[in-house]
Amino acid sequence: MSNTAHHDERIAKMTFASVYPHYLNKVERKGRTKEELHQVIEWLTGYNNKDLQSLIDKKLTFEEFFQEATLPANTHLITDLICGYRVEEIENPLTQKVRYLDKLVDELAKGKKMEKILRM
Repeated sequence: MSNTAHHDERIAKMTFASVYPHYLNKVERKGRTKEELHQVIEWLTGYNNKDLQSLIDKKLTFEEFFQEATLPANTHLITDLICGYRVEEIENPLTQKVRYLDKLVDELAKGKKMEKILRM
């Protein structure tokens, strides 16, 4: 992936609170629910509904958001293209985590079954 340090830094400083409404809008437009979105986020990060609301209220950056997250061991199973890049080839660890989240939200919006999204 030909990614610049500027791009990685921009992602790190972006707040989860600023992106979350876009995630929610995307999945709801496609007939999915807020609860399903939260299930996907919880699977990836370990954050439950209460944690998520607190993180949104605190306006944490993605860097801060993922510092305390507990990613599952099978995140390596999240593959394919997102934003034109192969998520498994992204070199910056934080950018890769954010793109994992983007990919899961995308799969949810596209109607994939939850078992497949959560790599069960």
